[in-house]
Amino acid sequence: MPYENELAAAKKAASLAARLCQKVQRELLRSDVQSKSDKSPVTVADYGSQALVSFVLERELHPEAFSLVAEEDSGDLLKEESLETLHRITKHVNETLISDGSYGVSPLSAEDVAVAIDKGKSEGGPHGRHWVLDPIDGTKGFLRGDQYAIALALLDEGKVVLGVLACPNLPLTPLGSNHEQTSDEIMGCLFSAKIGHGTELQPLDGSSSVKVRVSATENPEEASFFESFEAAHSLHDLSSSIAKKLGVKAPPVRIDSQAKYGALSRGDGAIYLRFPHKGYREKIWDHAAGCIVVTEAGGVVTDAAGKALDFSKGRFLDLDTGIIVTNQKLMPSLLKAVRESIEEKAD
Repeated sequence: MPYENELAAAKKAASLAARLCQKVQRELLRSDVQSKSDKSPVTVADYGSQALVSFVLERELHPEAFSLVAEEDSGDLLKEESLETLHRITKHVNETLISDGSYGVSPLSAEDVAVAIDKGKSEGGPHGRHWVLDPIDGTKGFLRGDQYAIALALLDEGKVVLGVLACPNLPLTPLGSNHEQTSDEIMGCLFSAKIGHGTELQPLDGSSSVKVRVSATENPEEASFFESFEAAHSLHDLSSSIAKKLGVKAPPVRIDSQAKYGALSRGDGAIYLRFPHKGYREKIWDHAAGCIVVTEAGGVVTDAAGKALDFSKGRFLDLDTGIIVTNQKLMPSLLKAVRESIEEKAD
């Protein structure tokens, strides 16, 4: 089966990275550091997640050429004032590997961890295979103790062929616009998709998976939609105008990170709109995994002009205005509403 080994390795890598991030987030919330300007816990989790994913993929797959396009590099960590942070990252990475028990390796040194992080410096592009990673997508959600995702995808000749989203704080039960979390809810979702084979969801603890499909809603009035929690990440007023044109009745569900793609792939909502502020350039790691998770679940992901996203151009996506995600039936009316709203805003 094509990409079978790669998908298994990606799921393992993202799950272990999620374990590290959960531990750091628990410590962060206990220390109440999120109310200060000290972002070091995010640093520890970001870098630790990237180091683990890099290490696991290489260890599992032994690729001849390993290319990883990722957000972080170790430059800042190697400065004198950051060495303590690097040692904390190394400690978390080693503890996570030991708790997993798969790799009988002697503990990684700080230098080993820095080397693993720096594997993420690849530029990607249209040829060969490139892994694409956002080690923590949704930093602000992570700081608040809310939604974030470890997002990992594989490009082969410029096309996304598999993707994994580990969402530690996403409940296994569906989200709704009036969703209130309860203490007995099982948390932690792992979405995985491989080209031509659909999308699966399983609990992050590794128990059995189920196939998921996007919402079959045809009536826009019944469609709920997702958008970024942070107003700085998306033009909420434009989304609101589009929703009004479609006759959407439900208020938007605002959550951080590519957890939105995961939630949409299992039918929690029917539409996801993202319209960044002018001048913002979308990075491929913010959408590659989410895109295949939704499309393999039967959904459609395009830019505002209705064109498929092109991940073959390097680290950035060249986009027309924004990203829209929905099912096949709603896409024509959604595209029309998007075009009209954008034109009105430009007048």
